[in-house]
Amino acid sequence: MADLFTPGRIGPATIPNRIVMPSMTTRAADAEGFVTEDSTAYYLARARGGVGLITVEMAAPEKVGRHRFNELGLYDDRFLPGLTALVAAIHAEGSAACIQLGHGGGHTRADICGETPIAPSAVPHPVFEMTMETIVPEAMTGARIEQTIQAYVEAADRAKRAGFDVVEVHAAHGYLISQFLTPAENIRTDEYGGSLENRARFGLDITRRIKAAVPGIGVIFRLTVEDYFPEGMPFADGFKVAVWAAEAGADAIHVSAGHYRSQPSAARMIPPMWMGEGPFLEFARKIKRAVAVPVIAVGNLGDPALAKQAVDSGDVDFIALGRSVLADPDWVRKVRAGKPVRRCLACNTCVDGMRGGSRLQCLVNPITGRERLFAGATPPRGEKIAVIGAGPAGLSYASLVAEGNAVTLFERAPRGGGSFRLAGLAPKFQEVETRQGSFLAYIAALEQDCREKGVSFAYGRDPATDPALLDGFDRIVVATGARYRFGLGAIVPALLKLGVGKWPGVAGLMSRPDVRDWFYHRARNATGARYRRLAKAGQRVEVIGDARQAGKSKPAIESAFAAALLGDAARLEQSK
Repeated sequence: MADLFTPGRIGPATIPNRIVMPSMTTRAADAEGFVTEDSTAYYLARARGGVGLITVEMAAPEKVGRHRFNELGLYDDRFLPGLTALVAAIHAEGSAACIQLGHGGGHTRADICGETPIAPSAVPHPVFEMTMETIVPEAMTGARIEQTIQAYVEAADRAKRAGFDVVEVHAAHGYLISQFLTPAENIRTDEYGGSLENRARFGLDITRRIKAAVPGIGVIFRLTVEDYFPEGMPFADGFKVAVWAAEAGADAIHVSAGHYRSQPSAARMIPPMWMGEGPFLEFARKIKRAVAVPVIAVGNLGDPALAKQAVDSGDVDFIALGRSVLADPDWVRKVRAGKPVRRCLACNTCVDGMRGGSRLQCLVNPITGRERLFAGATPPRGEKIAVIGAGPAGLSYASLVAEGNAVTLFERAPRGGGSFRLAGLAPKFQEVETRQGSFLAYIAALEQDCREKGVSFAYGRDPATDPALLDGFDRIVVATGARYRFGLGAIVPALLKLGVGKWPGVAGLMSRPDVRDWFYHRARNATGARYRRLAKAGQRVEVIGDARQAGKSKPAIESAFAAALLGDAARLEQSK
């Protein structure tokens, strides 16, 4: 029996443990697609954290397949020096390296790829890349299909020459191979259209040809097994394609789900918190019983207990953690040592921001995408520090500075979490429907991390009413959040606890951007000034989070990281 930390194999490649980092577009490449110092730093943080297989983001096998600006390049030998150096750096940290061969097909635009997009059929595609535009791709001829298959083979060979151990054939999420598989996007009448066997032919031919032409490299077939819309591919068909891919020579099957046309939204591809934990795991279990190659499961599997159970039971062979290693790049190292991890909220701030044009970032871990900025972190040392307020900002700050300091966290409430304990009762957080368990798990793990690092907790204690509590501290960090105006401080929490926030009519109103902006910003006042006055001569005071400026969670947590590690709560705002 395997466990999360035993080595595994994907074809000829040995993977040091069972954790895979899947492909996630970073926008850290330069405009041409070359590897940058920022992209290298991002991947190395996850390799140093112990991830077994680092999958470098989607890279198109031909230029027409580029689906985003600042997408990593693989379609030409000129990208090899940067990729070779990146692989060598990943290997030096002990991780195996993979790159995803992904072709946008009809899900790109001429302004992105520089050519007329191609697809199995000339079906209109709504394409969101900073702005929404519907395009009609050019239907591929038989000759053009052959040209693209050959481009995949050449890209795989290029990856091998760069030193990658594995390539991943991207047949998921509405990109080119998925477009061939999906009935709504493939209306061909030749040998690549019609029956499931014909629609699967393109992706299976690519897999066979890579295996034949590029020996010595592992091949993963990443597949959407359920499109989640009526005209899409159902699981019964996805299951068959997974079996066929293994028979065609794939060394592992990476089981995903969702499509850009999924209902109720495309967010199902990257399951938001409302979908719960492991929503695709049952798909992977069923496929595992039918194939003779390793199966990789993905989708909200960041709970260490769930990840362990899935592998230890033999249900799957590998666990893919994407957003979880954005939230905590040291997930593997910490879980192996029995330490708590910073939990992903599945709020999709990362992917939503990236699609809007930003670098890939994480709400609960502002270091993600800024690894070089934080490389010179200078947290305080040898100080006695009082943190006032045990919401996300205060807990984050305490956790970051606990080692090397004596930290006491004061919270007037009987438990930590602050407004995050209510966030799951609102209809939306960021842009996704909420699930309270996601917030509670994050708070519990963060509090446990503080305790294990030696932070002292003083719940039910408020320095505002007993200033002597702050005597003897070198530094006072105010993370007391914001308070509602107009007497709403007691009314809003009470209504949320009654479930009013999810009543149909109220949920729609509270989901409106203008109403949410009012509740986050204009209806609340920062509380930092009140507590700043408590400091005595010689005590350094820092105000972070909503106590500094009423707003949303992302800037609040960013200010905590900036204050703790960069010495200035406003540092990240200044760097934007």
